[in-house]
Amino acid sequence: MDQASNQRGMMESGDEREAMGDEALVALVAAGDRRAYGILVTRHLDRTITIAQRVLNNRAEAEDVAQEAFLRLWRHADRFDPGAARFSTWFYRITTNLCLDRTRRQQPLALEAAGDPPDPTADAETALVGQRTRNAVLAAVAELPDRLRAAVTLTYDAGLSNAEAARSMDISVKAFESLLVRARRSLRDRLAAWGAADGKGGPARAGTER
Repeated sequence: MDQASNQRGMMESGDEREAMGDEALVALVAAGDRRAYGILVTRHLDRTITIAQRVLNNRAEAEDVAQEAFLRLWRHADRFDPGAARFSTWFYRITTNLCLDRTRRQQPLALEAAGDPPDPTADAETALVGQRTRNAVLAAVAELPDRLRAAVTLTYDAGLSNAEAARSMDISVKAFESLLVRARRSLRDRLAAWGAADGKGGPARAGTER
């Protein structure tokens, strides 16, 4: 009877963890709770790899980065401050920085100033439908410079706000918005060219500012 009670208690404890928010789980991870760590990995692994792959354009490197990011989570969970940011913002910042560190080792990066204000209606991807068009969008994103690609990825794949994404990249919100403006402009140009070549002009129309 006692054994059954113990097993039931363990199951209930596990169920409680499954229902916990990320921030509560990180606190348990900081105390050495491997089950809480496993739940966080399960929740965030796929998106972490997706983000890293979009930034790096390499699946194998993306998986390496994801592994390193989760290793840092295990080792440094006590550094997370729930009063400063959501877990996703903090963790995707780790992921993005690891990606950008890799790209810096491969080639120098430059950040140019952009004078255009952010235009939330200018994103082409949200207006495009169909698999062929989606493939064209993904190809265009893959061709962006590293930091522009990271800005797009954090906004549309990670779902972070501009402020959260800026913190993830260790830059100001204004600098991040400039990156996003440049990325959107580049995507519009690339998709307009693709639409002209395709003979349908769908992406070109979707990317036109109103």
